[in-house]
Amino acid sequence: MASEVQNFYKNKYIFLTGGTGFLGVAIIEKILRSAPEVAGIYLLMRPKKGKMIEERLKELTKNPVFEQLLQTQSDDIFKKLIPVSGDVGENFLGLSPADQATVVENTNVVIHSAATLDFQATLRPTVNINLLGTKRVLELCTRMRNLKSMVHISSAYVNSYLTEAEEKLYPCTETAQKVVDLVDTLSDAALDDLLPKLLKDHPNAYTFTKQLAEHEVNKHAAQFPCAIIRPSMITGAWKEPTPGWTISKNGPQGFLMGASKGVIRRLPVGVDLVYDYIPVDAVVNQTLVLGWYMGTNSFREVKVFHCTSSTSNPFKWNSVVDHVNDHLHKYPLKSAIWYPRLKFVSSLWVYKLASIFVHILPALVLDLLLRVTGGRPMLMRLHTNVWESLNRLEKFIFTEWKYHNPATQQLAQSLPEKDKQLFNFNVAQLQWPEYFVQLTQGVRRYLNNEHPKSLDAARRKDKVLFVVDLVFQVLIFALLGWLLATVFGSSSSLFWVYAIGSYLLFSLL
Repeated sequence: MASEVQNFYKNKYIFLTGGTGFLGVAIIEKILRSAPEVAGIYLLMRPKKGKMIEERLKELTKNPVFEQLLQTQSDDIFKKLIPVSGDVGENFLGLSPADQATVVENTNVVIHSAATLDFQATLRPTVNINLLGTKRVLELCTRMRNLKSMVHISSAYVNSYLTEAEEKLYPCTETAQKVVDLVDTLSDAALDDLLPKLLKDHPNAYTFTKQLAEHEVNKHAAQFPCAIIRPSMITGAWKEPTPGWTISKNGPQGFLMGASKGVIRRLPVGVDLVYDYIPVDAVVNQTLVLGWYMGTNSFREVKVFHCTSSTSNPFKWNSVVDHVNDHLHKYPLKSAIWYPRLKFVSSLWVYKLASIFVHILPALVLDLLLRVTGGRPMLMRLHTNVWESLNRLEKFIFTEWKYHNPATQQLAQSLPEKDKQLFNFNVAQLQWPEYFVQLTQGVRRYLNNEHPKSLDAARRKDKVLFVVDLVFQVLIFALLGWLLATVFGSSSSLFWVYAIGSYLLFSLL
């Protein structure tokens, strides 16, 4: 027997924006696997890099995320994916009149996931995508004849100027119309000058425009049921469709990817701070449950839900910090450049000092070798990008937030038993140490594209790299000891004192 959530989506059409992103792809997979009797999913897609939307859709269905689905379904299941050409950054979402008519006539549930997540983006593109894009989706919703619910995927960080936030709308310091008018009338240079005054306590244009978008959703809550879900940092899958699955390089999976290659060796982290990570499958399940929940109740006010872990199952790096390197060597890469050894540092200045020796200088040498051998140098560019982004991200690295989520917890507990199993988002059950073992394997498989069959060969290479790294360190510190002994005119007996001293001093970085 189908569950209540499955029954709700049976024979219904869903309109999804952002379907080609990390979260969007996971939403598609979950619908097709757990609600396969859905009538169809309209995917708002735009041509990209010379590829038409049909070609992009075909590429999307080749993603490994669908491996689990295809064990029980044939390729025919993908016929339920209906691409419509458009862009949230264009008027009327860039939809043709014919596609508008079809979507308006048939859609029952709208899931708005599209957004620009670039923390460095200026005001103009973030207003166009995050704010006006949401307004365009809502305007389309007002024309839908059979709309049951609309779920807007926001972010817990829309209120990042508060270290504690509740599941409610907080007042904006500016009106959406004023900001839109400024974007329409001012030059890019003038907008850049004005941005700090507009942001006030917001760290960037992303959180500022996402908060404004929430209030646009609220304006329509009396017309149709609207829910706002606020995920925190979205990480790899906890259980579904496969533990550790990810295509995102943001957050912990990104630096695990670099650390497993041996190119990221220091990481600025407050090991005793609570970091709010939320697995992608928890976000997906709660999003789909909210579509059902809002569509089966007669709400006339917006409902806000935190999809977060900081208060229900807080994570601190000190719970896994001693095991991260063990995971990297238990599941090493065949493509590793150097022996992985990741160390956490407690401040940006320590990171930057250490980075000169463990990131920048090795990157210069390795990039030179790549040039000589005909390869494409990339390590210096990688570390330069990381270096430049750190000042923007410092607030997010060393700030502890508490996102209270009683509405989310109550919703999880009130689900029928079958839906608790099929659409689980109760992260209080998650075991963080075990999760990071799975995430390390997921990063290996899905970000570094190394199949489990290559694990034996990778472990043999890991042993070789260990010896190479050990010999290299002995030679480097011996050379440094000899140089110091020579410079200070010390006797040869002090050679090893300088070498060992240099090693101990370096190990503090």
